[in-house]
Amino acid sequence: MAKFATSDDSVVVIIGSGAGGGTLANELAQKGVKVVCLEAGAQQSSASFINDEWKSFSQLAWLDTRTTSGSWRVAKDFSGLPAWICKTVGGTTTHWAGASLRFQEHEFRTRTVYGNIQGANLLDWPVTLKELAPYYARAENKMGVTRTNGIPGLPGNNNFKVMHAGAKKLGYKEVHTGNMAINSQPRDGRGRCLQLGFCFQGCKSGAKWSTLYTEIPRAEATGNFELRSECHVTRIEHNDKGLVTGVVYYDKDKKEQRQKARIVCVAGNAIETPRLLLLSASNMFKDGLANSSGQVGRNYMRHMTGSVYAAFKDPVHMYRGTTMAGIVRDEAGHNTKRGFAGGYELETLSLGVPFMAAFLNPGGWGEDFAWWMDHYTNLAGMWLVGEDMPRETNRITLNTNVKDQWGNHVPNVHFDDHENDIAMREHAFRQGERIYQAAGAIRTFRTPPYPSTHNMGTCRMSARKQDGVCNKWGQTHDIPNLFISDGSQFTTGGAENPTLTIVTLAIRQADYIAKQMKARAI
Repeated sequence: MAKFATSDDSVVVIIGSGAGGGTLANELAQKGVKVVCLEAGAQQSSASFINDEWKSFSQLAWLDTRTTSGSWRVAKDFSGLPAWICKTVGGTTTHWAGASLRFQEHEFRTRTVYGNIQGANLLDWPVTLKELAPYYARAENKMGVTRTNGIPGLPGNNNFKVMHAGAKKLGYKEVHTGNMAINSQPRDGRGRCLQLGFCFQGCKSGAKWSTLYTEIPRAEATGNFELRSECHVTRIEHNDKGLVTGVVYYDKDKKEQRQKARIVCVAGNAIETPRLLLLSASNMFKDGLANSSGQVGRNYMRHMTGSVYAAFKDPVHMYRGTTMAGIVRDEAGHNTKRGFAGGYELETLSLGVPFMAAFLNPGGWGEDFAWWMDHYTNLAGMWLVGEDMPRETNRITLNTNVKDQWGNHVPNVHFDDHENDIAMREHAFRQGERIYQAAGAIRTFRTPPYPSTHNMGTCRMSARKQDGVCNKWGQTHDIPNLFISDGSQFTTGGAENPTLTIVTLAIRQADYIAKQMKARAI
């Protein structure tokens, strides 16, 4: 691995090593660009991953102090953990389920298609599906997404077979084992999925795509990339011309360091990315970096979510095989006859016994709770995921009353469901229950949203400077050598799991940055 001096102001500094940061780092390194990647977490491996829910959570999750507010259930039941974001090399690609779906055409034009929805801060993306299509194709090939590039789908486990049976009886047509960045056959130097059932604990077989063992090793092999793990960035610095000049961080020995940079790309997820911009406020940028619009931290989206579980007379063993082993896509379109804008997916999901006990009904001990836990082997489960409405009031701010271990104000995550989110969730709950009832369920149970979900939108793309934080390349409107390189740049959330789109945008951003550097434009 290369080693660059902290005084080297020709490097591109990337903060975060997940789907956005890790992909961007490799793409730039392959083009001959010198990259320093700063990752707050430690480096694990397929060998060190732990197939135990609680121990794995402690190993991979971002456990630094956070606070929450708002009417969402998470603020009540999980106030210190508003989202399961990973703090480890590879970021959340170590923990994600693998679902890789392209956004639909209308989801890039929600303000135009949905119109003015009261209480929502809708905006069309400054980029279209047609523009992104070739980059989606590159991302799918890179990640080995099933049902693309001639790659067969994964086998269906019992959890999928139950969903499939009920969905088909209801007339749903697009029901299959998903577009997954998990090898269904050996590919790209990695073996096929062994159906271990621990997708959220880190893939011990390496079949699931993760920047940890794909993008990062390849970047290292170029000689243009240096990874510094356990390095927590606390501030981005700039000069009197308003251009960023580097970052300040604490290294693994807890010593403060300063890395100079030609370009800084922030890919810390949609909570830590805006937090860092806000922490970097100065006399020139009094409201934080890239925040002339006042939109940094606003429009936090986490998807409309919830779960439906069903008990059957016979065992299902939903926990065997790929966690997200199937999907129903028929409800993903925009159809206002259902009483809401946008759409949603129904995806299989299973939790182990510890997490099931924690999330089934927090604080709800009693006879009914015990009945469901007693029937664990007979349960089938699904996750509901749909487009939630961006709202200016759903936002990340600095909690000036609480500091982290580095002495910086912690992020407060405020969220209230929009009426559209609530109507969509109710429809999805009913359809999920109908699927299981059609398959012969004896009982069904609805669970509200988990603390672990998708995080998007807090530094959104916009065509006009006053409407957002960055342009269609993720380049901030205010500071041309500062980029947003993760899901924070999403203008709206779509109904689809976001990782494929994050990778797609990172590939496209790398092409743009390299071209701009060559032209000496930045």
